Amino acid sequence: MLLALACGGPAGLDAQRAVVSGTVSVGRGAKGGGEEGGSRPWAGGWAVLHQVTMTTAGPVDSARTDASGRYRLRVPQLDTTAQYLVSAMYMGVAYFSEPLRIRAPGTTRATPIVVYDTVSSSTGPPIHLRRRLVTIARQQRDGTHSVLEILELANPGTRTRIAADTLRPVWAVALPAGVLQFRVGEGDFSAEAVERRGDLVAVFGPVAPGNLRQLSYNYVLPAGQTTLALPVDQPTDEVDLLLEDTTARVVSLGLERLGVEPIEQRRFARYRAGPLAAGAQVTVELPRPGIQLQRQWWIIVTLAGAAMLWALLVALKRKPSAVSYQPSANAVTDG
Repeated sequence: MLLALACGGPAGLDAQRAVVSGTVSVGRGAKGGGEEGGSRPWAGGWAVLHQVTMTTAGPVDSARTDASGRYRLRVPQLDTTAQYLVSAMYMGVAYFSEPLRIRAPGTTRATPIVVYDTVSSSTGPPIHLRRRLVTIARQQRDGTHSVLEILELANPGTRTRIAADTLRPVWAVALPAGVLQFRVGEGDFSAEAVERRGDLVAVFGPVAPGNLRQLSYNYVLPAGQTTLALPVDQPTDEVDLLLEDTTARVVSLGLERLGVEPIEQRRFARYRAGPLAAGAQVTVELPRPGIQLQRQWWIIVTLAGAAMLWALLVALKRKPSAVSYQPSANAVTDG
């Protein structure tokens, strides 16, 4: 009986079910956030556990943090194929732990969550562009090139940067002129938080201090375009290029050629440049597109017709045979 009661206690229950534990703290720079470089526990805040699968996503449990900023969240029905993460909402901004994989019942510890006060995009130190990775695919049949950009942003301040309004973004970066089919990709910013404005990409999502924030988007170079001039409109620590057409030529100051690398059964020439000051130039000269036969069917028809006409003219101009005609012995002759 005593053993059964012991197993029915909190420790026994935690061993039989999946539990996620962790802490939430208020980062330096926030009100009461502690000394420079420190933080304080966030007591009484809500921590929410989310379950994400291939088809569904949503909260499955929530709890308030204790005086030490700790929380314990229960997984009602464990799905070993799902990802789990914990969120904490502070001053209107959601902060998340790293995703978790839970394979069996027991307690799993999430990465610590640090929340911050917020500041308008018009104040504080500027967002810094740490890295810009540009991947240019081989020319497509229609003569276009697909381009994927992945950028890493750092907030050097002590408070989370937020957009002041719908006109002033948190941060923006220049696009190459005239690109088509702009689309936001996977990263730390949703498609709703990123907007193309002419040849600018404007970010309206919050950018917190600490970890780098990743932004990705892709676009298409128009058919026939053989030069990509990547605008460097702000200081950039590093620019990396991956070119599937390894005969392309890159022009930039401080350029480093890193050879050819296979990636997912494709081969890319790698280049690196940086750090680059605002106004620097990075230019990629792509090979001129070849003749697209499927788009130039009329050339094939014209050439085929000309060849047939030439053969006919040659046949008509051919000299008579050297063997003369000899009438048959049975031929009837006049008179």
